[in-house]
Formats: sequence, structure tokens, C-alpha cells
Amino acid sequence: MSAEKTSPKPEAGPARPGRRTPLIVAAVAIVAALGITAAVGLGNDDKPSGSGAGSVAVVSGGDDSTKAATVLDRPFTKPGLVLTDTKGQKYDLRERTKGKPTLIYFGYTHCPDVCPLTMSNIAIAKKQLPKADQDKLQVVFVTTDPERDTSAELAKWLPAAGDPSFTGLTGAFSTIQAGARQIGIGIDPPKKEKDGTVVSMHGAQVIAFSPTTDQGYVLYGEDATVDDYAKDLPKLIKGENP
Repeated sequence: MSAEKTSPKPEAGPARPGRRTPLIVAAVAIVAALGITAAVGLGNDDKPSGSGAGSVAVVSGGDDSTKAATVLDRPFTKPGLVLTDTKGQKYDLRERTKGKPTLIYFGYTHCPDVCPLTMSNIAIAKKQLPKADQDKLQVVFVTTDPERDTSAELAKWLPAAGDPSFTGLTGAFSTIQAGARQIGIGIDPPKKEKDGTVVSMHGAQVIAFSPTTDQGYVLYGEDATVDDYAKDLPKLIKGENP
């Protein structure tokens, strides 16, 4: 989980790589290095990921700890999120992305580094795909700071940080938090401090959902690069393991 401070109106500047690797990603890396299959706790209860709680994922990374992608032996069920898109229209995540290769990320527009860098990396990698594959790929950015990230704000931020085709979603924080928990991502309500800065904590994982099963079967941490996504996207679009 990333802890980040932002001012109410941060100054514009180049995104810089984040160094706050979420605990789940660190744990996954250890499991992969050991070459074993294990259960990694992702939430605050003990229900399996398919139950809707998203609290446990079973991962197997083989013995290649250098790979950015972690394939989940027990994939996540796509969250039943119904939120509002950048046009102010209702957006049913399951319905709108059914049968499509989909990357889901939870973050916020005032994030100083990790969120814009992640969106930029995916956008650059996407542009390397054939046009037909670009059209298939769905990238969904769900805000963790809905009070500030309105539909209009997301509509301005996403094309600059990522790509105009990316979907931005906002809504009630409780709904967003519950949806994130279903795929093992922890987020806390943004906290405003006395000096006016806002502290936001959110998991920085990207979850890839297969077009053939609509299951979230691959996890990327915040250190995934453009090259990592460029190498894996052609396989993800087919529903194959990277």
C-alpha cells in the first residue's frame, strides 16, 4: 500500500518512479523466488477470492523472480462495480468489459508519482500494439479519491496521464473501497492534515482480466515498466499467461 502526501493543488511536474512497493507485491515476489505455491493474505478476512471478499490469492511465479507479472492460481472474480464514467454516465464494470482484455487500476489524479507513471507506462505500451489489439484492450482507472476526482476531473487528467481511450470511474468511496477489496487491493479514505496536505493510501497493483474467462489472473506491481507491459500485452489480449 502506498502512502502519499499531496497538496490540494500540486504543482505540475514530471512523474517519477515510486519506491513504495505494496506489501502484497513484496510477498508475491518472495513466493515467486521460492518457486512454490502459497496463499497470500490480501484483506481482513479469510474468505477465498471467488467469494467476493478478495481476501486470498494463490500465486505461483515459478523460479523467475525477474518477471514483472505474477500469475494467480486462484484468479479474482471481476468486481461488481457500478460507478460513473467521465461523461457522467452509469458504468457497469462487469457488463461493459465482459469478454474483453481488461486492466484495472485504483488510484487518484492528485497522486504525485505512482499513478500517472503507471497510466503512462500502460499507454506507451498500448501504442506499440497493432490497431486491432489496441481497440480490444480496456484500461479502467478507478479513483480512490472521489471527493476531488469528479467525472470532469478524470476526463481532463486521463488523456494527459495516459490515453484518451482509458475509462475513468468515480462514485461513492464505500462502493469503490468494497470493489477494490474484492480483488485484494486495500485503500483508505484520503486524510486531510492540519497543514492542508492530503494523505492517501492505496494499493498500487494493476490486475489483468482475461477476455476468455473474465477472471483477474495476472498481477503487476508499481515497478512494472513500459517494456514489461509491451512484452505481456499481446498475450494478455489473447487471455494467455505472460
